[in-house]
Amino acid sequence: MTTPKLPRLIPTGTCWCGCGAETGVGAFFARGHDKVAEAALLAAEYGSSVPQMLHKHGYGPGRSVTHDAVENGAWIRCDHRGCPYVGAPASVRSHARKYHGPNTTE
Repeated sequence: MTTPKLPRLIPTGTCWCGCGAETGVGAFFARGHDKVAEAALLAAEYGSSVPQMLHKHGYGPGRSVTHDAVENGAWIRCDHRGCPYVGAPASVRSHARKYHGPNTTE
């Protein structure tokens, strides 16, 4: 599976959650407002239901969204002795340090 080509977005200086706050240079959101926008989108489009969102996009028990995230290169797997953890590279590094020792890099 390949990652879909996404458009290049340019920060405008105004928070993208819709609150109207000014943002720092290069930022799309005021601090914490990315999560506000994420929750608002989930509420507006999917009745605040993650299962409804997954279903709408073809995911569920028969098709793993985490598998697809790894397959398209957006996420990685923890390589420590078959550990099942997957996530963004920074998340996997943090997980590895916490659960597999401070000298773990993968």
